[in-house]
Amino acid sequence: MKIADPSQNSLCNEVKLVLSELPFAGARVLELGCGKAEKTRKLAETGRVMEIIALEVDAIQHACNLAAPTMPNVRFAHGGAEAIPSEDGYFDIVLMFKSLHHVPVAQMDQALREISRVLKPGGVAWISEPVYAGDFNDILRLFHDENEVREKAFAAICNAVASGCLASERQFFFNTRSQFDDFEQFDERMIRVTHSSHQLSPEVYQDVRERFAAHLGPAGATFLTPQRVDLLRKPADTTLPR
Repeated sequence: MKIADPSQNSLCNEVKLVLSELPFAGARVLELGCGKAEKTRKLAETGRVMEIIALEVDAIQHACNLAAPTMPNVRFAHGGAEAIPSEDGYFDIVLMFKSLHHVPVAQMDQALREISRVLKPGGVAWISEPVYAGDFNDILRLFHDENEVREKAFAAICNAVASGCLASERQFFFNTRSQFDDFEQFDERMIRVTHSSHQLSPEVYQDVRERFAAHLGPAGATFLTPQRVDLLRKPADTTLPR
């Protein structure tokens, strides 16, 4: 996996970056793995997109998204990237914010083929993934080591480019900021999540707490987390590999 030195990356708001780089005006957008739909709503609120269909594979989070206040140009659906419930060539833009590595490894290549299938010719995919580096990652890997799945996710991107179903247009490297008021908030947001079952032994839990405490100050704990984005484009004239 290509790794950038996180100390050399600038701090970036990814929503602002994606809005500056992608042609959202009048676009049909698919977001895969929308989570709590925070980015979905920020993009919709710009008024630039025609519609956003936001998929979430976690049934509990999907139910929460459906129960939240609605927006006229956003539709939530339950499903994963490996089987996108959409017709061919429907979307101008596909977004995956740190969700490709959550796709089952055996289905990652299929997920990239699905993204190509549902994109219009010339459409783009924005796939951001966390880089396996930094203080925050050092804490997370104590109970949820994602090195292998992140490497597999990048390999799937490379496979999609090599097969010709998607073309590599550009890569971005930057830091985002993760902030927690206290360990209890970290516990809620990172350990007691509905999409994963983290069973920590008392010893590991205490180790995580102590590692987190080393970064805790009067204003809480702030981490700079390195990210990589692969901007991919569906060729304008292609026969999709199946």
